[in-house]
Amino acid sequence: MADIYIDRETVEYEERRKARALRRAERARQQREREKRIKRYLIVAGGSAAIVIVAVVSLFFLLSSHKKNTAQTADGAESAENIQVDITQTEASGDVRELLYEDADIAGEETGNGTPLMTEVTEEEIRQTAIDNGEITGIGQQLLNTMPDEATAGVSAAVDSGYAILVSLSDNRVLASRQAHERMYPASMTKVLTVLVAADHLGEEQHLDDIFTMTQAIEGFSYENGCSNVGFSVGERIRVEDLFYGTILPSGADAAMGLAEYIAGDQDSFVAMMNEKLDELGISDSSHFTNCVGIYNDDHYSTAADMAVIMNAAIQNPVCLKALSAHTYTTTPTSYHPEGITVSNWFLRRIEDKQETGTVVCGKTGFVKESLNCAVSYATDDAGKGYICCTGYAHGGWKAIYDHVNIYSKYFDPDGYVEPEIPEETGDIEDD
Repeated sequence: MADIYIDRETVEYEERRKARALRRAERARQQREREKRIKRYLIVAGGSAAIVIVAVVSLFFLLSSHKKNTAQTADGAESAENIQVDITQTEASGDVRELLYEDADIAGEETGNGTPLMTEVTEEEIRQTAIDNGEITGIGQQLLNTMPDEATAGVSAAVDSGYAILVSLSDNRVLASRQAHERMYPASMTKVLTVLVAADHLGEEQHLDDIFTMTQAIEGFSYENGCSNVGFSVGERIRVEDLFYGTILPSGADAAMGLAEYIAGDQDSFVAMMNEKLDELGISDSSHFTNCVGIYNDDHYSTAADMAVIMNAAIQNPVCLKALSAHTYTTTPTSYHPEGITVSNWFLRRIEDKQETGTVVCGKTGFVKESLNCAVSYATDDAGKGYICCTGYAHGGWKAIYDHVNIYSKYFDPDGYVEPEIPEETGDIEDD
């Protein structure tokens, strides 16, 4: 695979991404240590409570039988009573972990090596901090509404795509729609469901370090069907995490099928899991998949609305969100690729300088001649509110990009929105 030029901004982005990953790993490690301490404390606390009760009874007995030791006994009883009160108050608060976090909650305190101590925070605080820092952790609806209402607008005439939908996540309503519930072929947008199902069945994130060996059968299938690939070699030992990024960024069929075989043993079994997920999401009546790649099949279909539902589920999964939102990624070095393989999400890299307001956080494109160019994306406006957009049947890769720019811009900045003239840029984003 040809080397891809990485500019300084991209290098800095990768450094920040790696730093965030290290912080998340350290936070997870410290949380595990805290949970172990909590379990030990509960055991000790349970035993201590019994000891205190026995001690109090004994002290009262001593008071009645040894008056000469009244002063000492009273002092001992007071001490024991204080201990019992402390334990009772802690149990009443419902969180014995408070005693474990006293040191860590001191603002600005550092460990001996200069690393700030981690503080206990709620999931909501983590989410808000991520938003404030520009690190979106997935803001979706538990049940996404894709049905238009009386206030739903039609899509701008400047939008080339034949199918389109824009859903506001904060309001959980459809803002704009064009044939959003009509059957379409999802092409490589399929891979959003592929990584979602794989992440669902992955188990703990430590399995991202598991190894999958690329097979000749996968390479042969990909070549015969003219699929795009990451560029893995037969016999190459690949980290599972690299398969997630390889499935999304370069739309690699080799990575997608590798995930399918790693999770389910074979593609057919994995596709069964995909269709089970469609049923779980409540869209099995209007969507059905026959492969994990997006290869055309008359029985492999979806709708713009259903793809929005799938993306909504994916952004709530941290493994999926990381892969879907990465602009570039370099796979783990192997004997076949000593420096790894650097891949890019060209949809994100091309749209980022076209969007004047808001931020397109993640996205996945697709193309087969039956579907033309399609794309599904998740974006936030300047106030941090989330939106999902899906389009299909655009007559060119750049037209799909500008369709998303146009749809988002109209709702991100309605006062400043001007019906655009679409540039005559040509070429497909991908061909798989």
